[in-house]
Amino acid sequence: MFQQFDLAQGVKLYVRPTEQFKTINISFKWKQQLTEENAAVRSVLANVLQYNNDVFQTNAAFRKRLEELYGAVLYFDTGKKGNQHIFSLNAETVNDAYLSNEKVVDEVVTLLHTVIFKPRLVEGKFVDSIVNREKDQVIERIQSMYDDKTRYAQQRLLENIRPNQAASIMANGTVKTVKAVTNEQLIAMHNTILTEDDLSIYIVGDVDVQEIKEKIDSHFQFADRAEKLTNEAEVTPAMNKRKEFLHEIQDMKQGKLHIAYRTPINFFSKEFPIMQMTNGILGGFSHSKIFMNVREKESMAYYASSSYSSLYGLIFVYAGIDSNLQEKAVKLIDEQLKAMQQGDITELEINQTRSMLTNQLKEALDSARAQIEIYDQYKEINESFTVENWVAKWSNITKDQIQQMALNIEKEFVYFLSGKEGADNE
Repeated sequence: MFQQFDLAQGVKLYVRPTEQFKTINISFKWKQQLTEENAAVRSVLANVLQYNNDVFQTNAAFRKRLEELYGAVLYFDTGKKGNQHIFSLNAETVNDAYLSNEKVVDEVVTLLHTVIFKPRLVEGKFVDSIVNREKDQVIERIQSMYDDKTRYAQQRLLENIRPNQAASIMANGTVKTVKAVTNEQLIAMHNTILTEDDLSIYIVGDVDVQEIKEKIDSHFQFADRAEKLTNEAEVTPAMNKRKEFLHEIQDMKQGKLHIAYRTPINFFSKEFPIMQMTNGILGGFSHSKIFMNVREKESMAYYASSSYSSLYGLIFVYAGIDSNLQEKAVKLIDEQLKAMQQGDITELEINQTRSMLTNQLKEALDSARAQIEIYDQYKEINESFTVENWVAKWSNITKDQIQQMALNIEKEFVYFLSGKEGADNE
């Protein structure tokens, strides 16, 4: 899917030449171990670097330059994947092939070099007023989660089942850790990103592979770094006697029911494709058991679905319900899993799920950015990953294999967020 090149130890370039797009997408992904403090520092740093560099010292000047480059897009971002924190720099530019005698790609690559290597510094530090402004922006982003009750409920569930672990650490850190970020930490983290972080560079578009490789080589002289960071599935802690249900109350109408199920099958397990199918039949799609029985047949939920968080070995079920239906909804959801464990799985469900998974993966490839994200994840299993090879893994999965996967799923925790009218429904 991508051609691979080693630019330095710990620095790899992945190029996918394709005539599918008229633009060229470039993505730098710096990865390091995820911690709450580092997540906060890196999120603030991404904001600080976004529009403040030594060449274009104001937001207006930087935006003007992007507009001059035929509306090129360039932005920093942060996220997490498993136990890794990902600091990204992304760009999208028109392909020079569609222009007359212009070298826009060269200019965008130069701009990428500028924002990475030439931040705006005063006496060796970032401008304090800019740092404080961007800290406020990150804090505002974190606090926005409290207005999105679905996101809030999921975060509270994670904090209860995996406290102080990667699964529950937010990619932006917390309000407390962001407030504590110092200018010195930002300078140190910028140096760490440039010299120590595992780095993958992706390019997708109608490019000459050798030419674009030489272009990246000439603009970016990254030093060797330590052995590549590995992304391992989080170890599932042993079940203990802690509380397995939590009901919290806020000023809201629709209740948010979030249930966590544990499984020993994770992203790196050979059975991973089977668990993808299993989750699809359980609640992953509109033909799934949870959707058809909880939402459609019983009209018990405004929405009902499940997702498989493979890097953490967790399956989550989500349902929007009236507050007085919590117990009935949990019971009905439990019955859907039990039915699968007892072998109540039809060929129609298997075929529909296989088709949906295949279409989902293929449709994602309509976007250059999605091609990068999918390959960045799946190459950790196999750097020769292709969509066709992965689809083939789903094609021979049997009912018995899915039943066995369902038997590996165990309910761990129920979190319910509702308004005051559901307060007595414990």
